[in-house]
Amino acid sequence: MTIAVGDRLPAATFKEKTADGPVEVTTDSLFKGKKVVLFAVPGAFTPTCTLNHLPGYLENRDALLERGVDDIAVVAVNDHFVMGAWAEKSGGMGKIHFLSDWDAGFTKAIGLDADLSAGGLGTRSKRYSMLVEDGVVKALNVEESPGQATVSGAAAMLEQV
Repeated sequence: MTIAVGDRLPAATFKEKTADGPVEVTTDSLFKGKKVVLFAVPGAFTPTCTLNHLPGYLENRDALLERGVDDIAVVAVNDHFVMGAWAEKSGGMGKIHFLSDWDAGFTKAIGLDADLSAGGLGTRSKRYSMLVEDGVVKALNVEESPGQATVSGAAAMLEQV
């Protein structure tokens, strides 16, 4: 079953590469008592994710924070080394959280996993964005096609915060 507006996010633990090395980030530590924008991509370094989806959130980071968002995070079914390299290469390190859902545990728990084996990617996340307040989903935007980043992009999220 796919998560919906009004649902509480399930407990999960991600990995994030930081300047001090990898750390574990729990859903509780990321979302408790905060307003957070979470967006997901099928894969770090993939074309739409790198050229369209992520840049929109980096460019609109300050505008989102000015509207009361406490934090922004991107999640992908990649290991934390790949997510860390993507953070560094994109200039996003320290600006948003680059979360590794290495085993797709979180992605499967919220029902937003996709079998992208035909494209050589295996189990990945659907492309989406959500606004989460204190662990509860307040807005959810799921793309129909993994190659699109319109309804889940930063411009759409700016209208929802």
